[in-house]
Amino acid sequence: MLRGLILALGLFGLWLLLSGVYKPLWIGLGAASAIAVTLLVARMDVLDSEGLPAQMRFGTFRYWGWLQAEIVKANLAVTKILLSPRMNISPSIVRIKPTQQSDTGRVTFANSITLTPGTVTVDTDGDAFIVHALDDSFADLDALSDMDHRVTVIEKR
Repeated sequence: MLRGLILALGLFGLWLLLSGVYKPLWIGLGAASAIAVTLLVARMDVLDSEGLPAQMRFGTFRYWGWLQAEIVKANLAVTKILLSPRMNISPSIVRIKPTQQSDTGRVTFANSITLTPGTVTVDTDGDAFIVHALDDSFADLDALSDMDHRVTVIEKR
């Protein structure tokens, strides 16, 4: 019940944000659409912890802000490499063991690595992620461990 309410409110909030129309008829249609989608999702029996990871709700916005800053910094570093005349790169592969307990936390960490330019999570090997880095500077295990820690913190709240 609580997950359904959170989903309906989230969908309606997103609809309001994206539509930009605040007339009563359109607001009513948006609310009806959010409720209809929530009922459909509940009837399909996919309104669970994976479909709506409520355990990661607190601190997520702060993490997204931090991740955006990291993406911008990595974009600048990749651009610098690409625009340099000699393009000195030294690709590398590193293994990092995630500390998240849930599948949602692990997926968030793996996607965060991939979203950051210059790094890609290419595979999972047992309980570790295999990460390809464009350059040794992107294969910094301390930075990856910091990202892992931040995801673990929002997962546990």
